[in-house]
Amino acid sequence: MRHRNKTKKLGRTKSHRRATLRNLASAIIQHQQIKTTMVKAKAARSAIEKLITVGKKDTVAARRQAFKLLQNHLLVKKLFDEIAPTFADRNGGYSRIIKLGQRRGDGAELAILQLVGYEPVKVEEKKPAEKKKKKTTGTKKEEKVAADSVEKPEETKKTEAKVKAAEKAEKKEEDAKEAKDTKKTESKDENEKDKVKAADKVKEDKPSKKEAKATEKDKKDEKPAEKEVKAGKADDKSTSKEDAKKAETADNKTEKTEESKSPEDKKEPEKDASADEKK
Repeated sequence: MRHRNKTKKLGRTKSHRRATLRNLASAIIQHQQIKTTMVKAKAARSAIEKLITVGKKDTVAARRQAFKLLQNHLLVKKLFDEIAPTFADRNGGYSRIIKLGQRRGDGAELAILQLVGYEPVKVEEKKPAEKKKKKTTGTKKEEKVAADSVEKPEETKKTEAKVKAAEKAEKKEEDAKEAKDTKKTESKDENEKDKVKAADKVKEDKPSKKEAKATEKDKKDEKPAEKEVKAGKADDKSTSKEDAKKAETADNKTEKTEESKSPEDKKEPEKDASADEKK
């Protein structure tokens, strides 16, 4: 049974627990607040408040007693010279614990251990009020002269110089883009011209559709004439063949008639020939 045992072991051994408390106390003295778990904050709260009560005495024995826990002369000096004098009129309650909720992951409760009177002061940054432009009735030139005559602070001059440099850079970029665009358009025009010239040459080399059709018609007209010539030649050949056949038939008939004649008929012409000779 743990009757009257108030020490929180923190899941550590005696030496490890003493080291953790030393680290937490030294961190609070150095930074005036720390973020840790609720259990560690409660354990360190008693240790740091005991150190502050010892620091109020400001004796050599008290300094040695504080050094026994802190083990750092600089932190002991800060404790006795800066922190302890602020709590001279306060009897206890030198620190506070602020809950932050559960930690994501293991669900441990987080808290902030903070010294009283050392809260960080939040400084609200005031936004510069926007200056309203006054309407002027003068001309633009007069407004420029008036603006130049007014003395400008250094910050506005720097900003104007930056703006001018940015405008110059933008102008250079625009000029470069325009030059590229013009080069591209010129190259496109040249390519189109070359294509047109090539097409014209091809048209000159190749005859037009009308000429091609005319030549085809002429060829068609020439073909029937050739056919007629060929037909005439064929007719001449056929007539010559018929004449030759007729001549052959006539010769055959004469031969047959001569053969069919009697020998007496043959003698009569012979006699006639002899009679003629006698005469």
